Amino acid sequence: MNKLAIKGGQPQRNTTANPWPKWPVWGKEEEKALLEVLNSGVWSYNGPKETEFNKLFAEFTGVRHSICTVNGTVTMQLALEALGVGLGDEVIVPGLTWQATAATVIDVNATPILVDVLEDSWCMDPEQVAKAITPRTKAIIPVHLYGAFADMDAIMELAKRHNLFVIEDCAHKHGGEWKGKKAGSIGDVGSFSFQLSKHLTAGEGGSVTTDDLSLAERLDALRNVGRRPEGDSLIGADKGIGDYGDDGNFIQSGNYRITEFQAAILVEGLKRLPTQNATRDANGAYLNGLLKETPGIVPLKRDARETKKAYFNFAFRYLKNDFRGLPVEKFRSALEAELGIVVDACYEPLNQCSLYVPHTKPARHKLSDAYWKALDPKRFSLPVCERLFKEESVCLHHKVLMGTKDDMDLIANAIQKIYQNAGELM
Repeated sequence: MNKLAIKGGQPQRNTTANPWPKWPVWGKEEEKALLEVLNSGVWSYNGPKETEFNKLFAEFTGVRHSICTVNGTVTMQLALEALGVGLGDEVIVPGLTWQATAATVIDVNATPILVDVLEDSWCMDPEQVAKAITPRTKAIIPVHLYGAFADMDAIMELAKRHNLFVIEDCAHKHGGEWKGKKAGSIGDVGSFSFQLSKHLTAGEGGSVTTDDLSLAERLDALRNVGRRPEGDSLIGADKGIGDYGDDGNFIQSGNYRITEFQAAILVEGLKRLPTQNATRDANGAYLNGLLKETPGIVPLKRDARETKKAYFNFAFRYLKNDFRGLPVEKFRSALEAELGIVVDACYEPLNQCSLYVPHTKPARHKLSDAYWKALDPKRFSLPVCERLFKEESVCLHHKVLMGTKDDMDLIANAIQKIYQNAGELM
C-alpha cells in the first residue's frame, strides 16, 4: 500500500480538488424565504413561518403538537419543568451524551443519575437503567446517539412498570424510526436540536414534541414567558383548556423563543431532510458492509427494530490489538490526514467531562450538603463509556455520508491503508 499521508504520503482524498459535501445545505429557497420574512416586518415569535414549521414538524414526527424553542438544551429543561420534575426527584441519563442532557436536570434542581451504555450501540443500557431506579426516580432521558437508537421497547416497559416519564433526546435522530414510530413520538416528550451540526438546522433552535394537549400548553407557555397559547402558536389546541389565572397567564417562565428567520430556514430544510436521510442511510449501510471486512473495525449495531435510519455522525469502534497496538488517537490522526476531514472521539463520559462540572456553581446548585454531594458526577462508575472514549471511538460528521458510493469506498480504503501500515506509526 502507499505511504501513509501522515508520514508524507499521498492522502486518499485531495479535498482542494475534491471537497466533501458541504454542510449546512441551502439554496434559493432559503434566500426567498428569508427575504419574505425581512420584508414582512414580522421577525419575532408566532409568525406565519414558525406556525407553518410547527405544523409540518408535528406531521413529520407523527405527533399532535410541536413547539419551537431557542435551542435543544432549553427543550429538555422545559420538558422537565412541564412534567413537574424538580427538587427531590432523580432523572436517569446515559453517561455518554452531550453535557446538556444532564445539565438541564440540575437546572430544574433535580438529580441526574448517570448509567452506563451498551458497547454495540453506545446508548443507555436498559439493565443499568433498571438497577438505577429508586423511589425518587421521576423520569428517564434516553439519548438516540450518533447512528443508533436507544432500546425504546425496554425503556418504555420500565417507565410503564415504575410510572416514570420518558423524555427522548432526539438531537441526533430527526426522522429516525423505531418499529415505524418516529423518534420524538414514543416517549412523553421529544427534544430536538437545530444547532448547526445537526441534520436539520437553522444555526440554532430546537423543538419539543408531544401528543398530550395539556402538556403542550405548558411547554408553549414555558417558552413564551408563561403566557397562555396565543393565536395559532399551538396547533390543534382548544384555547379554553388550561389552568390560567385571571390575567390569562399561568406559569412563571422566561423567553425561549426562536425568530421567524430561523423558522423560515427550518421550513425549507425539512423539505430536504427525508432525501438527505435516505442518502445517508444508504451510504452508511454500504460503508458498514465494507468495514466489516477490516479486522479491528466494529460498526455500531443497527437494531432490526430501527425501521428508518437517521445518522448524525458515522461512528464505529476501533480495536487497537488488530492494528498492532496502535492507539486510537494515532489512528484518528492518520485517518484525518488521509481524508482531509475532522475525525473525533465520542463525547466525554459525563463522570469525567470537562464541560459537565456542577460544582463550579455553588451559588446556584448548593441547595443542601446532601444535594451538593449527589451532584458530583465522579460518584458514578461508567466503564463502558470510559473505554469507548479513551480507547475505541471514531466519529465522522454526517456530511461524509451525503456523497457517493465512491466516497464510501475511499473511506474504507483509507482505513485499510492504515491497517496495512500501522507499524509505521508505532
